[in-house]
Amino acid sequence: MKQLNSLYNSNAEELLGRVTLSGKNIFNRSAYILVTNEQNTPKGYKAIISAHDFSDKISTPCIKVDNISDFNEGDVINISPNGEVCFLYEINSASNAIFATARCNHRCIMCPQPPVQQEKDRTDFNLNLIKLFDKNTQEVGITGGEPTMIGDRLFEIIRQIKKSCPKAAISILSNGVKFADIDYAAKLAACNHHDLQIDIPIFSDIASIHNHIVGAKTFYKTVQGLYNLAQFGQQIGLRVVVHKQTYKRLPQLADYIYHNFPFVTQVAFMQMETTGLAETNLKDLWIDPYSYNNELREAVLLLNDRDITTYIYNAQLCVLPPELRPFAKQSISEWKDVYLPVCDGCVLKNECGGFFSTNKNNISTHIHKIEYTNSCTEGIINNIVKLKNGGINEETNVFACFGIYRYNELLRQRF
Repeated sequence: MKQLNSLYNSNAEELLGRVTLSGKNIFNRSAYILVTNEQNTPKGYKAIISAHDFSDKISTPCIKVDNISDFNEGDVINISPNGEVCFLYEINSASNAIFATARCNHRCIMCPQPPVQQEKDRTDFNLNLIKLFDKNTQEVGITGGEPTMIGDRLFEIIRQIKKSCPKAAISILSNGVKFADIDYAAKLAACNHHDLQIDIPIFSDIASIHNHIVGAKTFYKTVQGLYNLAQFGQQIGLRVVVHKQTYKRLPQLADYIYHNFPFVTQVAFMQMETTGLAETNLKDLWIDPYSYNNELREAVLLLNDRDITTYIYNAQLCVLPPELRPFAKQSISEWKDVYLPVCDGCVLKNECGGFFSTNKNNISTHIHKIEYTNSCTEGIINNIVKLKNGGINEETNVFACFGIYRYNELLRQRF
């Protein structure tokens, strides 16, 4: 999440509030944090954030920052007693998420946020946080740690999102183990949310390899969890983090997914974020993403040929061959998504996923600026991928005349 350090903080308590840049009715102020540089500030707000220090003029808690331009009307922030300002919800972001817990029953060797053993339950805090979200929010994630570690309180969070943000789709990032308990899977289904997806990682078609990566012998519990969720008609996404220990069997894993989990909504192959345990285990994990393009291509096309929606996350378009670029999605959260100087002037920059700011020097040696593309061929590939994924009306698509057979042939010829 985005964070700012204040220059001064007169507050001795933790404060959670919704940002406003303009005056509110006196009866609505108590839930708001006013961000302003105006000297004459009204009373009744939870706190005031400014680039000026006028704490000696008012009794309301005051926080001084360098610049107030980082704040937007409708953001939700938490201010700690030491003056740290955390943006827990950003009105202009498409990647807002509830951090359910830092605990986890796995210890994945590439986890960017290593789990803790014990912590204070934060569900009540999260429920109050959700109440401050804009009612027109389109998507909310639930992440951790492992969200199911909070037990049935996970369903309280889902129901509160449903109440406060009725239009929002929900995505839950889980290892799926808890859903091996069919009663727990049934409770999730009983939430009856109109658009909820469980995203579950699977790292190999071989149980021992998957178990080694997650640090627990839970492969078959995850598999059972997938079947239980499917039994209740839940939307399921599969995620595969690609690194030195997973890339060689990507084609076999794709085939395993097709034969065993044909009910999944989508499959995403993800470039690794090299922080946390991934940084600790870097020598055992890091491989230049360019080096696994062959395996990635075979896996992606196998699933796509079989009408399973397939994506590539966290990847740079210049590293991917043209055939795979239409599958790439901008998936890195805005607050940690950066570009390099070499990206300036690249014709694909606006569509590219960029880089994790946390990845430091762990980037492909094949990063380069693309100055032009074969727009005709790329257009054919891109639009037929959309056609297969339901993004274009087949009856009006000029590329439909090529047929899906021609599409598959074209992709393979271009690599």
